[in-house]
Amino acid sequence: MDVLSDAIAAMRTGRPHSSRSVKRAPWGVRFPASEGAGFHVVLQGSAWLLPPGGAEPARLGPGDVVFLAHGYGHGIADDPGTPLEDAWLKTDGSWPSLRHQGPVHGDDTIMLCGAYQLNKARAHPLLTDLPPFIHLPARIGAHDRLRAAVDLLGAELADPQPGSDAVVPALLDTLLLYLLRTWWLTERPEEPSGWAAALSDPAVTAALHAIHDEPARPWTVEELAARAALSRAAFARRFTALVGQPPLAYLTWWRMTTAGRLLREGDAPLRTVAERAGYTSEFAFAKAFKREYGVAPGRYRKQGVGLSV
Repeated sequence: MDVLSDAIAAMRTGRPHSSRSVKRAPWGVRFPASEGAGFHVVLQGSAWLLPPGGAEPARLGPGDVVFLAHGYGHGIADDPGTPLEDAWLKTDGSWPSLRHQGPVHGDDTIMLCGAYQLNKARAHPLLTDLPPFIHLPARIGAHDRLRAAVDLLGAELADPQPGSDAVVPALLDTLLLYLLRTWWLTERPEEPSGWAAALSDPAVTAALHAIHDEPARPWTVEELAARAALSRAAFARRFTALVGQPPLAYLTWWRMTTAGRLLREGDAPLRTVAERAGYTSEFAFAKAFKREYGVAPGRYRKQGVGLSV
């Protein structure tokens, strides 16, 4: 798996949620803060995003996509001055799809909204580095794959067919990857920093791919530097500056993150999990795991079952 896919897989828990709704002005919805990430897509009409932290409202037109990676509370309305009503959430934390009765008027706003559950206790820095919200405006001929995913999701929500219960979560996962890929490839700052810069740096990316492809391998800084085609010192400086921690510290962090996901999502023996995390001794693995998570691997597995429901 590549670094972006790995980061999403490491944090994602549970099933993503989505809804399709038709809004007739005046309307305004307040979404509470959550432990996950969310998105809004305007399919028809227009809307205003009322961002977290009192930032300036952002106007959204047909085809515009907004992604909020950190679960901050925010609002969506037909006008910045419209009073907001709290979003009505179902018992599973999802938003109901509001089916409009009667014909849709030309000035109605049709929207897709979705949410992802994320394990923020193990947040990957690739996602924590994202801005409070990402606005991907619609442009003719741009973001074709993202648009295709949006169209497919919108069609499934508007007219569910046999198999939609399986198709919709898969499309939501696909949409999340396209959202992030689109921003990193086309919309990120001209002079990116942090992980946005790391993914733009061929040397650092080569080392990250090596770590993610073979986390159990006993990597040394010299070996990773060779993958990056840099001297040891130059590589260590560049990696630390962009990733935020030294190469071997990130390797250890990723090994423990991988181990946590394996314990949370599967029933592989501890010995197998230890080996896949780069430890030949189950005892050494358990000691390192407890130092990182504060609990033994077996207890973490029991506690973590609820995270993946």
